[in-house]
Amino acid sequence: MSLQAKPQQVEAVMFFRAGAICKEMHLAEFEAVLDGVVSLVDFADQQIPAAYVLITPRLHIRAVAFFLIDFDETGRADTGWNIPLRHLAEQGAPGPDLGGGAIRIACRSRCPVAWHQMHLWDPSLKPGRNELLLLRDAARRNNLGILADEELPAKSETGNRVAPEVAKSMAKRLARTMDLQHRHKTAQLIRQQRLRLQSLTQQYEEQFARLRLEAEQREKALLEQFETQQQVLARQEQLNVDLKVQQQSQADQFQQAREDFVQQLRSAERDGRSETELLRDQFELEMQARIAAVVAEQQQRLAALQAELEAHREREVRQQAEVERLRQNQLRGIERLAGLGVMFVVYHPGTGHLTIPLAEIGRYQDDPEAFVAAKCLVSPEHYRDWLAHYQQPTCSARLPSGERCAMPIDRIDTPSRFVRGESSCCARHQAKVRAARAAG
Repeated sequence: MSLQAKPQQVEAVMFFRAGAICKEMHLAEFEAVLDGVVSLVDFADQQIPAAYVLITPRLHIRAVAFFLIDFDETGRADTGWNIPLRHLAEQGAPGPDLGGGAIRIACRSRCPVAWHQMHLWDPSLKPGRNELLLLRDAARRNNLGILADEELPAKSETGNRVAPEVAKSMAKRLARTMDLQHRHKTAQLIRQQRLRLQSLTQQYEEQFARLRLEAEQREKALLEQFETQQQVLARQEQLNVDLKVQQQSQADQFQQAREDFVQQLRSAERDGRSETELLRDQFELEMQARIAAVVAEQQQRLAALQAELEAHREREVRQQAEVERLRQNQLRGIERLAGLGVMFVVYHPGTGHLTIPLAEIGRYQDDPEAFVAAKCLVSPEHYRDWLAHYQQPTCSARLPSGERCAMPIDRIDTPSRFVRGESSCCARHQAKVRAARAAG
């Protein structure tokens, strides 16, 4: 007498490549891969997306955990890989109905254990490439040879007549059943759409963070280059000034030499008029030649400096254009997020959680403090004074010794109710401030 084995839930691992399932194995086989007993040469030197799947005897999926695993050049799994797949799948968030009731799902955007999030990935739920449906179809094909529990055939209905009251009651029960099924399917569809939206939001937030970091790094590098060019330009301008001073000094020296030579000529006139004229002509020729050489040299230096200055200006224009291009790319990324329904919320004292419209993102980035001050209907200076009071609600008045009074006072939570120079003082100093205003 033989006993038939009772079907049980099966744990399996399925690997993805190019949007399709390329390999399936039981969990025991996967554990052999992790132990280094078996190598997967097809996955050598790659990071492979995979899914841990819990399959029922009816070949329905009950839970899924989407994870990433690295393989070395020989196809051996990462020896440091250690993720509790069963725990993640059991603690996963409610997911869609894949034929056997709502499943539980663990992925990057729905990770029950935060420190494992970086080792998970989000499945695609796009029509035509729904990776959850790929898992469902793979489970139904049963390539793993799971011992399935055959469903009993439905009993045929008899052709006996039923009373009208019984038929009416049966119709009501059938209507209630269909309504419950419709509600159940609707709830499953809503959960599936929420999962897809959350997954897309996570992807676009990561993409936006990478773009923002890249833009900040590029902008920082461009600003550093700009500051370097400014310093070079300042040095060139100082060199130009020094050259002009040197030119003036040389001209003064030539003038002094000319005056000295004139004196020598006057003293030599006693020796003969013709010799004096000859020396004077020679002196004039030498002076003109020297001055012409100095002027030509200075003009060459000035031309070189002007050319370098023009090159600096052109580089500055290109850098500003690059900064503007990065800003536009960042704005386009923000527009894509806004099109997906992502809202930008920041927190600032005085306004609490503030939702920033897409059209005002640039203005907020340029000067967050001025942006928040405008939302509070106060000036930026007013908001800064109020913020200092809000963070340290003590008297800011100065004692005769020069020290701060620092007596605790009531905090004013609203910037528009804050009176500069008065609300940040204790009662004694407020009275002095009011008396001084009245006297003025």
